[in-house]
Amino acid sequence: MTQPFALVGTARPKPERVEELKQLLLSFVEPTRQESGCLEYHFHEDRDDPGVFLFYEAWRSQADLDAHLALPHMQAFWERRMDYLETDFDIRFLDMRSPYQGAGGAGAH
Repeated sequence: MTQPFALVGTARPKPERVEELKQLLLSFVEPTRQESGCLEYHFHEDRDDPGVFLFYEAWRSQADLDAHLALPHMQAFWERRMDYLETDFDIRFLDMRSPYQGAGGAGAH
């Protein structure tokens, strides 16, 4: 069985683009959760620093994440991300050491 692949990221939007970026990132949640390799996909806003967004993603494999990132809407967003961000995403790639029992298949959202 392939080990799940996860990441956590932080987005610090330009002050004038906070709401626009929030709505755009929220629009990615449900379609992404429907992708076959997606195990978890969560979007958060920092309680102590509103307007700072964090996301957590877990994928069945690196290949599933790569397929997600290659989708046209994700490519388009990646190319224009700096229109929204003060600084580029801070992304940390993680090896999941404690997967849920059901993390080997879709539907473990």
